[in-house]
Amino acid sequence: MSWQRPDGRKPNELRPISFIRDFTQFAHGSVLTKCGNTQVLCNVTVQPGVPKFLEGTGSGWITAEYRMLPAATPQRQARELLKLSGRTQEIQRLIGRSLRASVDLKALGERTLTVDADVLQADAGTRTASITGGYVALADALNKLVKNGELERSPIRHQIAAVSVGLLDDEPFLDLNYLEDVAAQVDCNIVMNDQLSIIEVQGTAEEESFSRTQLNQILDVAENGIKELLEAQRQALD
Repeated sequence: MSWQRPDGRKPNELRPISFIRDFTQFAHGSVLTKCGNTQVLCNVTVQPGVPKFLEGTGSGWITAEYRMLPAATPQRQARELLKLSGRTQEIQRLIGRSLRASVDLKALGERTLTVDADVLQADAGTRTASITGGYVALADALNKLVKNGELERSPIRHQIAAVSVGLLDDEPFLDLNYLEDVAAQVDCNIVMNDQLSIIEVQGTAEEESFSRTQLNQILDVAENGIKELLEAQRQALD
């Protein structure tokens, strides 16, 4: 018997997604991303200067910080203050890498953009929602720099979006919620741009292994989901 989704979705169906722009007042770009029951607030701030390894190169930088608020899950999570968990470090590096792939850093100039992704509510897919919503916040921040005359044009080269796909009963399912994420035999996170070129694939078999054929099936399902996410981003920004 094949897996029955708890929320009744089809295997290749995304959770409802929305982007509430200008959610906070002071960030250059601010978006509350809702993906099913997962909610992530993405704020982008712009500061002059770059890390030392880029000083004098004329190139800008994009970095990310990711946190999960204490009440984002059924059991309260302690705040990560002085020492970040390995999971948190890995996720924020993924967000930064993914969003840097969307921008011509030379055209950005010696500025640093920080993407703060704060998970308000977690029902799996927090890293992918951070990337997909972070792109919308990043686009808003860069458009404001153009509007204010600080940049001649937006340095964005590509849209970026991300989604999860898991194998349940040997069948690929798009955009897992928490119950599915826990039960999945294989859990993958895929990041692509608007040309459907792959930026990153994170894939893990929880108990056994998965085949090259199954990986291709996972990527096909992810690609179709990312097409929908890219369109949702475009509609939000328009």
